[in-house]
Amino acid sequence: MVSQEQRRRQLAREKFLRQQQRRTSARRKANMRNSVIASVLGVVVIGSVALYTTGVLKNDDDKKTNASADVTPSATPSSKAPDPCAKPAAGSIAKETWKKEPAMSIDTSAKYTMKLATTCGDIGIALKTSAAPHTVNSFDFLAAKGFFDHTKCHRLTTNGIYVLQCGDPTGVGSGGPGYTIPDENLKDASLKGNKYPAGTVAMANTGQKHTGGSQFFLVYKDSPLPPSYTPFGTIDAAGLKVLDKIAAAGENTGAGDGAPNATVVINKATVTKS
Repeated sequence: MVSQEQRRRQLAREKFLRQQQRRTSARRKANMRNSVIASVLGVVVIGSVALYTTGVLKNDDDKKTNASADVTPSATPSSKAPDPCAKPAAGSIAKETWKKEPAMSIDTSAKYTMKLATTCGDIGIALKTSAAPHTVNSFDFLAAKGFFDHTKCHRLTTNGIYVLQCGDPTGVGSGGPGYTIPDENLKDASLKGNKYPAGTVAMANTGQKHTGGSQFFLVYKDSPLPPSYTPFGTIDAAGLKVLDKIAAAGENTGAGDGAPNATVVINKATVTKS
């Protein structure tokens, strides 16, 4: 039989063990609670950093987007740059197209110039007749037919490459004269290091060989491009100033490739033999 003293000691040990178990359980719960709290705090901190970073990038993007809009001291980041161009002349876009490239009718040994009278100012272009005879002949033909008159320059790029694209009667980049012309002058001395220098006028195409039509682009700043686009003219100093004015107004997407904010319309295109 267990004595009273032994029973007392046994009860004391059991009480001690229960206390130890409660303390161990309490510590375990406390550790778990602290771990959860730390985990939650970690998520909050990480989330806060992410939000801050996103905010910084957004503000930076906003600054870049609106940089071209700040053309006057009074402009605000949310204001749109004023249109630097005049209203287009009255008239309608020609609808005629042709199935075949026009027969050669220019004097390939002579000098020709093209003048684009636009709503933003005149752009004079010295044409490279002997180096790109098919292209110059086509432009002489189309200009005489009034094909370019009243057409919009539908695309402006302000990031990576720096061009204004024109010559599409539909105004969306899908139109042409109905025929195509061959690529020419792709080894022009000006095309060095896969770069089209400022002042170049070149043909747009579909990305395939010999698919030029009526669309062309005007380079207002040196642009890295492969020599796949027929260079057929050089823009005069006054014309480059007009292009700089158009570029300063920016394009409508804010991403560097879209329709120009300026109302760029070719009121009249003429090709002249000099």
